[in-house]
Amino acid sequence: MAKRYQLLGKDRQTYSSGIPGSLGGNGQMKIYGQLNCSSANRAVAAGNTYQKHRVFFADEATAIAAGYRPCGNCMRDQYKAWRANESQR
Repeated sequence: MAKRYQLLGKDRQTYSSGIPGSLGGNGQMKIYGQLNCSSANRAVAAGNTYQKHRVFFADEATAIAAGYRPCGNCMRDQYKAWRANESQR
């Protein structure tokens, strides 16, 4: 049986995929970033409740459509663009 992955869709519903997510996120904070993000990895290693809120996305467009913002640590350029757009609202 092939491995299945739980990904979050643009409608914020989880679905099963045969392909792992390319980005991870925090469902409580509504932040997405790279799977190797040092901030996320520190939170996971600390053993706090971060794991309960961990979500995965197929791609960046899906994360944005689901209402998540880029991580200021591992996705600095995207975060700066997001901040500039937010300040104009």
